[in-house]
Amino acid sequence: MTVVTSHRLGEPCWVDYLTSDVPRARAFYSELFGWTAEESRSGEYVTFRRDGRAVAGLGPRLGDVGADAWLTYLLVDDAEQSLRAATAAGAHVLVPAEPVGSEGTLAVIADPGGAVVGMWDPVDHRGFDLVAEIGAASWHELYARSYPAQVDFYTRVFGWGTHVLGDTADFRYVTFGDPEAPAGGVFDAGGMLPPGVPSHWVVYFGVADAAAASQRVTDLGGTVVRDPWDSEFGRFAQVTDPLGGLFFLHETGSGSAA
Repeated sequence: MTVVTSHRLGEPCWVDYLTSDVPRARAFYSELFGWTAEESRSGEYVTFRRDGRAVAGLGPRLGDVGADAWLTYLLVDDAEQSLRAATAAGAHVLVPAEPVGSEGTLAVIADPGGAVVGMWDPVDHRGFDLVAEIGAASWHELYARSYPAQVDFYTRVFGWGTHVLGDTADFRYVTFGDPEAPAGGVFDAGGMLPPGVPSHWVVYFGVADAAAASQRVTDLGGTVVRDPWDSEFGRFAQVTDPLGGLFFLHETGSGSAA
């Protein structure tokens, strides 16, 4: 079990699902991943746990954040200062820095390419406790329409170190973080995304069997966008939940979850 006790600045530290229908999303993800749901004192936010460890959150949409979607948060040590740096570099503020009780401070921006991403300045809540495990986030990826500008933005604002994985017309991609243990990647998706679909972040979740998990998504009212496929990086499937939220399944090995 890959238990996380600290996170690196500028890299993903938390994910949550912002939705118009919290009960329906709660039921779907609890059933799909075997998560237990722990309500906040106010009852407005849910923390999902696997084996007692925090893996993701769920709550109502925030501010100007649009459709139901998973949101990746990058770790910062000063939300206000990070917001100033982000706006100076061309980002648009969707949710200003906002304290969340004693947990920490959040903010949400759209980067210069239009992709929505969160910032988390922690106090009591450091972030997810499991990574790259069944029932936990295994990868974070930015589908970028303005690839050079967006890579430059995150490098300058969040201090990313990047490593080129591919640099051809067919596959332009960088990973970020420790080259030996990268936290995620940026894909030049300008030639792949359908018209009208903006740049966006996506989250991959670990499952024991991508085909079985895809069938489970369908059984629970979701949709398989792309059937499981094999690549040099693993076996994946692209799916949506019943509310239209997009995510990926990443086959990570055997276990009790789908």
